[in-house]
Amino acid sequence: MTRRLNVLFVCSKNQWRSPTAEAIYRRDERLSVRSRGTAKSAVQTIRSDDIIWADVILVMEDKHRRRILADFPGESRFKPMHVLDIPDDYQFMDDELVVCSPV
Repeated sequence: MTRRLNVLFVCSKNQWRSPTAEAIYRRDERLSVRSRGTAKSAVQTIRSDDIIWADVILVMEDKHRRRILADFPGESRFKPMHVLDIPDDYQFMDDELVVCSPV
C-alpha cells in the first residue's frame, strides 16, 4: 500500500476557500488533507503540527505564504509551498471555486 500525500490547504479564516479544497479532495485515496487559516479568528488556525504533518502546503494567496514563513520559519523552511492565486471572492463550495481546484 502506498503512503498518502499529506496536503495542507490554507486561506485566511478557514471558512470558504481552504475548507472547499479539503471537501473536494477528502475522497481522493491518494491524499490526506487538512485545511487551516492564518487569521487568529480562523475556524481552525494553522499550528506548527499542521506544517510538520504536511508534505506540501497549498496557500490561496501570497500573503498566506508570507504569514506561514514568518510565524513558522523553522517548520516551513524546506516545506514545498505553492500559491494558488485564488482571491477571497467565493463562498464555501461556490461553483466557480470548485472549478479552480488545483489537483
